[in-house]
Amino acid sequence: MRLRLWTSYILQTLLAFMFLLGAVMNLMQSETAVSQAVEMGYPGASVVYLGAILLICTMLYLIPRTNILGALLLTGWLGGAVATHIIYGDPMFNILFPVLFGILVWGILWLRDGAVRMLLPLRRSEVPRAGSK
Repeated sequence: MRLRLWTSYILQTLLAFMFLLGAVMNLMQSETAVSQAVEMGYPGASVVYLGAILLICTMLYLIPRTNILGALLLTGWLGGAVATHIIYGDPMFNILFPVLFGILVWGILWLRDGAVRMLLPLRRSEVPRAGSK
């Protein structure tokens, strides 16, 4: 139990760092962030808004009382990233990278939260059956 909890905190710290780094780069309108957004068809002015959205979603994910909401919003964000990479015609690795991040977002919560483990059981035997006690 303790190892599972510590693993979730370490993974969440690393994942949040990557999301926050992306958000800050967008908010600061770094040359890289703006050029990549424009290259993928987004208006350059949208980079700040995208950074603000990512920052808010990540902060909600880091707060224990709102981490499920944050995970849902980050899943939507990552789904948009997958769609963008598909539309842009990126290689499969670029398409799968946000999918792996989404798995990590929920996997981290699965490690930490019993309610998430009940919602997303790894084995069929863990699912309560209707009418059973």
